[in-house]
Amino acid sequence: MIRDKSAKNPAKDAPKKKAAKKAVPAEAAQTAAAEAPKVAAGKKGIIAIAPPSFRRERALIKRGIWPVAGCDEAGRGPLAGPVVAAAVILDPDRIPRGIDDSKRLTAEEREKLFDKICATAQVSVVVASRARIDRDNILRASLWALKRAVVALPEAPRHVFVDGRDRLDTECDCEAVIGGDGIVLSIAAASIVAKVTRDRLMCALAQDCPGYGFEQHKGYAVPEHLEALDRLGPSIHHRSFFAPVAAARAKHMPWTVEPAQDLFSVTEIEAQVEAQIEIDGPATL
Repeated sequence: MIRDKSAKNPAKDAPKKKAAKKAVPAEAAQTAAAEAPKVAAGKKGIIAIAPPSFRRERALIKRGIWPVAGCDEAGRGPLAGPVVAAAVILDPDRIPRGIDDSKRLTAEEREKLFDKICATAQVSVVVASRARIDRDNILRASLWALKRAVVALPEAPRHVFVDGRDRLDTECDCEAVIGGDGIVLSIAAASIVAKVTRDRLMCALAQDCPGYGFEQHKGYAVPEHLEALDRLGPSIHHRSFFAPVAAARAKHMPWTVEPAQDLFSVTEIEAQVEAQIEIDGPATL
C-alpha cells in the first residue's frame, strides 16, 4: 500500500498555523501590558487634556461686551471650614501663563499663579462661614458667596461665567458652565484664587484646633479626618448637619442631639384636651 506523502504536510502544519494564530494576540497582550506602565509613568500620560481657553471671553469682547468675569468656589464637599468663592476679571493683555483647573495643579503651582493672577487681574473673594452653611445649607451658602464675589469686584462685569449648573441672580448676564474650571480661563483663574485662599484659611484653623489635621486634608472626609472626628468629636469649625459630623456629635455630645419626634404619638396635653372635649361636648361657634 502506497501512502500519499503530501497528506502528511497539512496534518503537521495545521497545528503550527493554529498555534501561530493564538500566539500573535498573546504576544500583543504581553507587549501592551509591558508598555502600559511605562506610558502611565510618563509626565504627559496617554490622553492630553486641553487646558481652559480665553475663547468665550474673546467672543464677547468682539461683540463689545466687557468686562467679563469668571467665578468659582472651593470647599463644598469638606466636613469642616468655610466655603470660599472668588470672581476674576482677567486682563486680556496680561494673562498669566499656566492657568488651569486648580485640581490639575500642584499646591506650588497654584501659589505662584495666585500671586500672578492677583497682580494682573481684578479679583474679589467672599467667605461663607460654617454658621451660614449650617443655617442655609451648603448649596445656598455657596451661591450666596458666588453672587457676593461678583458684586464685590472693583468693576461691575457685564457678563459672568460661573462653574456648575446653577446660574447666579446677578444684574448682568450669567452663564453657567458645567466643568467650567477646565473650559473657561476666567473660571479656572477664579478656581485657583478660591482654592489657595481656602487652603490658607484651613491651615490657620489647624492652629486653632490642633489634632484634626486640617492643614493636611483641608477638612475633607479622608480616613485620617474621620478617625480624628470619631476620637475627638466635632470642633466649632465642623459643619453640624454633615452625616459624619452628626454621628460624632451624637457619640461625644448626646445631650445636644434633639430626639426625633414621633408623629404618631399623643402628648399628655393633647390627651387632656381631647378628654375635656368629650366631657364638655362639641364647641359651638
